[in-house]
Amino acid sequence: MPQTSILVIEDEPLIRMAVADDLRDAGFHTLEAANAEDALEILAAEASIAAIFTDIDLHGKVDGLKLAWTVQDRWPAVKIIITSGKRRIERTEAPDSSLFFPKPYTHQAVIEAIRRVIS
Repeated sequence: MPQTSILVIEDEPLIRMAVADDLRDAGFHTLEAANAEDALEILAAEASIAAIFTDIDLHGKVDGLKLAWTVQDRWPAVKIIITSGKRRIERTEAPDSSLFFPKPYTHQAVIEAIRRVIS
């Protein structure tokens, strides 16, 4: 059975690597992007991505919320988990089906949430 692919979008390299490593340890295939532009290129090239885990505050022209809306529009089957340590969001700011995790979060909580949304 193929592994479920998760795209981790985080501009802080150590956080991105830690989340991706934990997801790999939990049995997921992970891809990584440092910004929304790279994430969109990966999503366009990889049809197997089941979910994205994105920070809101990303370097570049597109933030994580705009990315989430774009993903919902272009890849509606892809599940969306949004995180931020600097902002709290209103429910109307993010796609209806998305989840929000304030930082700090436990990696186990993220893994459980991803398992829940892709099941």
